[in-house]
Amino acid sequence: MKEIHAGVLNVSYREAGPADGPVALLLHGFPYGAHAYDDVVERLAAAGCRCIVPSLRGYADTRFVSPDTPRSGEQAALGADLLALLDALNIPRAVLAGYDWGGRAACVVAALWPQRVVGLVSCEPGYNIQDIATASQPIAPEAEHRLWYQYYLHSDRGYAGLETNRDAFCRLLWQQWSPLWTFTDQQFQATARSFHNPDFVEVVTHSYRHRFGLVEGDPQYAAIQQQLARQPLISVPTVILAGTDDGVRPIEDERTALSRFTGPVRRVILDGVGHNVPQEAPADFADAVLSLVSSRL
Repeated sequence: MKEIHAGVLNVSYREAGPADGPVALLLHGFPYGAHAYDDVVERLAAAGCRCIVPSLRGYADTRFVSPDTPRSGEQAALGADLLALLDALNIPRAVLAGYDWGGRAACVVAALWPQRVVGLVSCEPGYNIQDIATASQPIAPEAEHRLWYQYYLHSDRGYAGLETNRDAFCRLLWQQWSPLWTFTDQQFQATARSFHNPDFVEVVTHSYRHRFGLVEGDPQYAAIQQQLARQPLISVPTVILAGTDDGVRPIEDERTALSRFTGPVRRVILDGVGHNVPQEAPADFADAVLSLVSSRL
């Protein structure tokens, strides 16, 4: 693992593949970590890509530079972190690929700074920018019950529960969100180390409270969040990967899934795959990245 000072963070990241290869920046979600991309990196590096796999704020060995920086998990902060990392690594343009929180960061940069993006791989929802203004509106009961963990983390009880039971809480989500994926204890433990970052609980609970408008964001990202509130379109070439057995949310209809994209976009449905797409279907994920790299070349 390497470290670099990028914006408000010292980012811990893995790098693999030729230094002069086309760059693929791979971004994990909650509650996962950089190990989700181990098999993807192996494939991409063998194909000549330079792979960068950072740990997000609040995960693994990534740390805030200042103790005074708010431990925000809001979408604007995640996007700003990604942009700062591209700048710190002197990467002018890259394929951005991610899911869950990582997919959100990639979508934010693709929407607001498309000149920095060769292409986007985003796991469903492909358009992963939160519409906080409408977040308090109820959805269908069969979809609401999947979000129990978000409502739980709105409370002090949820904060204490995550603090006390980090591994058990996250393991349960792995099981619920990928019901057909039989992961090993070794696979889970390799990632579970990421949850013991001192800022993990604070960042996670802030994220799930901010997205419902329950807490304020970090003022330094207010201008970015104002842009995101307008639900900007994404114009860069995009591949959306959708698992049919994602336990977080039902699969979207095609029209809804593609409605916020104005550039070339295609959607790949992955039968039997749950929420953790890169670890469950690494070949499909790598193929999606390589299709965008090839278009660049």
